[in-house]
Amino acid sequence: MLNPLHLRTLSVVVRTGSFAEAARELGYTPSAVSQQISALERAIGLPLFERSAHSVRTADAAHFIAERGAELLAALEGLQEEIGAFTSGRLGRLRLGTFPTAGARVVPHAIASLTRDRPEAEILLDESEPDDCLPAVLRGDLDIALVYAYDLVPRSWPDELTATALLEESLVVLLPSSHTAAQGARVRLESLREATWIASRDGSAGSTCLLRLCAAHGFVPRIAHRSNDYDVVQGLVSAGVGVALVPALGHQPSEGLRALRPFGNPVRRTVLALHRTANTNPLLPPALAALTAACEAVASDFLTPTTRATVPPTVGVSSRPTNPPVDHR
Repeated sequence: MLNPLHLRTLSVVVRTGSFAEAARELGYTPSAVSQQISALERAIGLPLFERSAHSVRTADAAHFIAERGAELLAALEGLQEEIGAFTSGRLGRLRLGTFPTAGARVVPHAIASLTRDRPEAEILLDESEPDDCLPAVLRGDLDIALVYAYDLVPRSWPDELTATALLEESLVVLLPSSHTAAQGARVRLESLREATWIASRDGSAGSTCLLRLCAAHGFVPRIAHRSNDYDVVQGLVSAGVGVALVPALGHQPSEGLRALRPFGNPVRRTVLALHRTANTNPLLPPALAALTAACEAVASDFLTPTTRATVPPTVGVSSRPTNPPVDHR
């Protein structure tokens, strides 16, 4: 096996034409240079210098190996630089999974920051349902998955994952601006017991949260329309078709629409970043930092970045995805 150190020493000896000159340039003793050349000759099984009592003549083999060795040494130096870039997070690949509302509001800020600071790194984005992202993280197909948990629909995460809380969303009631309950700063859910409601699909976490919240206020909501697209939900509310309960990331202020917190204890959805605790990807820490900063960028009256570094496996969940399933937004 060729030793790169010996090849580097050979190249200097060939260039300077002298063991002593090479020793001075490299900071070695002449004896050390001679020993390295001898070790290289043993490795290749061929003399590289014609030695006499008063001189040393460079053999053709030494010129050939020094020339080709320079190419190898340049490649090794390039590899060392790339390894340094990879370990520092300037190079490499990060795979991020997200649900749509975080993908629209939070993720663009994070990706813009990462690509600006690390233009050589590859950031791959996969928008998928949270229940698909979770096994992808466990398999190693994703480095980070953005997921969420409703206060009223607890979830937990597998022990091999670390959950980083990023953002707390208020759940807000969407009302047409003309609705009689839309005139104050908050809305009493009891005043909407006769209203027509628009919810996410039956059995989803958002729909289950609505049922539980209304039950706490003494009524069962009359759900007439369902959609997993918050733009559709907002359009229906704006058109006067009904009212809805949505997380803040799913609400975009628009004319003819009011978003009000319900009276009572705050009702929230927490956005979290999940990653394998054993994941050693150097891009993981800067990506989490970029996501944290992105949450600061979208902060509002209804969106509160959280300073909690990690959360235990019960931000409302059990270690396995449980019924009811989450809604996929």
